[in-house]
Amino acid sequence: MESTANLSRPRWPRRGGAFAFFMGFLRRPDLVGSVVPSSRFLERRLIESAGIKKAGLVVELGPGTGGTTRSILEALPNQSNLLAIELNPYFVPILNAVPDKRLTVHHGSAEHIREVLAEHGFGQPNAVVSGIPFSTMSPALGQKIIREVWSCLAPGGCFVAYQFRGHVARLERSLMGEPKVAVELLNVPPVRIYNWHKARN
Repeated sequence: MESTANLSRPRWPRRGGAFAFFMGFLRRPDLVGSVVPSSRFLERRLIESAGIKKAGLVVELGPGTGGTTRSILEALPNQSNLLAIELNPYFVPILNAVPDKRLTVHHGSAEHIREVLAEHGFGQPNAVVSGIPFSTMSPALGQKIIREVWSCLAPGGCFVAYQFRGHVARLERSLMGEPKVAVELLNVPPVRIYNWHKARN
């Protein structure tokens, strides 16, 4: 799908910002992978890695206060959709305040991604971008999330996970194979970006 994103689309203010992100971490540190939101350099790298400019449907897991969400929306074609699944209830009202009809916010767990897609009438996503901290969850839950993501991903689609630790790359190698790995140093702290592409069959 060719991008028809409007280059003149306004950039929305990052409501909530670092303070809201830090407060969300204090309230539920098990659900937040860092005490600060992603840098703009990381967000740009994610947009490129996930092919957002050509995607018809994108799912974001663990959007937090919506910094990456807004970056995805700025790059996403006008006719496309973004489904954001957030487990932390503190962040949900902040995400719902983003004024974009292409965005659907769902309060729930990434392990139910297939049911959430069906509930909102969406098909297979072209990209799933994940910021949820796989290193803080049980291996069983991490494996379940990955299997669910892989099963719903469209042929030719990609799963991109940005992480401070390498747990996600070891959870389902037999299913997804080895990822492409990049490191974004201009982020606090530096973060690794894992990228898997699903065969078109």
